[in-house]
Amino acid sequence: MSRRLAREVVLQSLFQIDFTACEAEQALHSSMAEHDEFIYLNDAEAETEELLVKKASCLKAKEYAETVLNGVMANLAVIDEKLGQYAVDWTVERMPAADRNILRIAVYEMLYAEEKIVPGVAINEAVEIAKLYGSEEAPRFINGVLGKMVR
Repeated sequence: MSRRLAREVVLQSLFQIDFTACEAEQALHSSMAEHDEFIYLNDAEAETEELLVKKASCLKAKEYAETVLNGVMANLAVIDEKLGQYAVDWTVERMPAADRNILRIAVYEMLYAEEKIVPGVAINEAVEIAKLYGSEEAPRFINGVLGKMVR
């Protein structure tokens, strides 16, 4: 749960950066504020075991989101170049913003993260997020691009 939430926050942050050119940290905080789950981070008096578990999960999600967002931004040029090689008839700039940023996250996790994600898992996560945030065609497009990349 915490990594899925982190990926959604990173997607929203990258989307915001694309359209407003704001700083990554500002975009991340703004995106986290849109998710009710992160209210547990501010709960200084979390005493019950359930609240402590929720707070720990939120902290993990926040840390993973920061790592992925910073990693995508640091490797943006090489990630976009890689996407351009495998997205037939599409330039990265022409891709729908949600699709482009979902792909960026998956490529970062598979190829550039310190703790790389198994390609099958990264592709599945990207497709599931595309079902939530992308167009009707997005899951198939994302699966195709990432599938080509790992073959």
